[in-house]
Amino acid sequence: MSVPAPLPDPPRATAPAGPGVLDALALLLEVADELVVGSVRDTHRAVADRVYGAASAGTGGVARALRPGHDAVAGAVYAAVGGSLRGAARGVGALADAGVGPRLEARPAGALVRAAVNGLIGDRLDAEASRLAIPFSVRAAGRDVPLDPDALAAAYPTAGPRLVVLLHGLGESEAAWGLHREERGTTYVEELADDGWTPVLLRMNSGLPLRANGVGLASLLDRLVEAWPVDVERIALVGHSMGGLVVRAASAVVAAEHGGGPAPAWADRVTDVVTLGTPHRGAPLAGIVGHGSDALGRFAETGAFGRILDQRSEGIRDLVDGLAHDVPALPHARYRLVSATLSRSPRHPVGAGLGDLLVREQSAYGRRGRAGDDLFSEVDVETLHVGGTGHFGLLNHPEVSARLRAWLA
Repeated sequence: MSVPAPLPDPPRATAPAGPGVLDALALLLEVADELVVGSVRDTHRAVADRVYGAASAGTGGVARALRPGHDAVAGAVYAAVGGSLRGAARGVGALADAGVGPRLEARPAGALVRAAVNGLIGDRLDAEASRLAIPFSVRAAGRDVPLDPDALAAAYPTAGPRLVVLLHGLGESEAAWGLHREERGTTYVEELADDGWTPVLLRMNSGLPLRANGVGLASLLDRLVEAWPVDVERIALVGHSMGGLVVRAASAVVAAEHGGGPAPAWADRVTDVVTLGTPHRGAPLAGIVGHGSDALGRFAETGAFGRILDQRSEGIRDLVDGLAHDVPALPHARYRLVSATLSRSPRHPVGAGLGDLLVREQSAYGRRGRAGDDLFSEVDVETLHVGGTGHFGLLNHPEVSARLRAWLA
């Protein structure tokens, strides 16, 4: 059974590795100042403008005379609250820089929080070089595995020539592949390992643009194949939700950088691409958020709340439309596309309208409904529909498991 072995304890260091709880607290204080205090302040001002404007029409100069006093008091209160939060953020940040406090990922809940925050504002964290930003990495035993032969050999002592590389979705981490294990008693990772595959779990900053993560994945696979302990003969790529889009984005890197020339070693070895609930043609919910932001921004009183929605990451924005025909499939790989609907039948109004609650069936298959407008029409493709489950039900679902093992046999 080719599963990763526990990594040896890391050498002692002068400062703890990875972001700490105080890094997360400092970010929370910054966000509270920027979004919460700022939004309340701007909404207050907009409402005051409207109220004093209306009052001035009926009271003459009385309302205008009262306005400066109101603005001075309100401004002082917001300045004091905001200043306190900014000061606290700087103080907590200084402690975090010194390595004070427990590591954020010392507990599973901390790792979940970090993954979720990266999904929401990961592009900002990356631009600010924040310790909270997640690097694209191979993960084993809860740690990043350096892509060098010794580290990979230590993490994968029974490494085989067939790799199944699994990539999570928005706001998730590699822990997503363990979801529902208690109910089933096993996972895709364990089952594929029993079938002779070596599972390699990845983690990414899901708030980055899809194409940026595609570049990151292509680079990682290049280095992984080069440093793998044995010669790699076959690679299967499995992506849940956004993970499937990033797999396709990595294929676009191959086309752009090697069109007309030999493909990189990893791309030549990819025989199968499996996407689970991937919004190839976009996710309606992501678009609804954008429309909500536009609607709120039309009015001064609600504009601040529209700006809160506008803080969503580029990764979330990219889910609105997915990836189109300019992102080609790997011509020699088999594509297996899995969809789910809340209803048993995809033709039921609930299933047709909501899909798995996040992704509709046609989007998961790369179709738009118009004849011939199919993203996977030129490759070997097979689809699977799973009824009566939601978006996250596709993780370690028994029906998907059976088909996945057959596809990769």
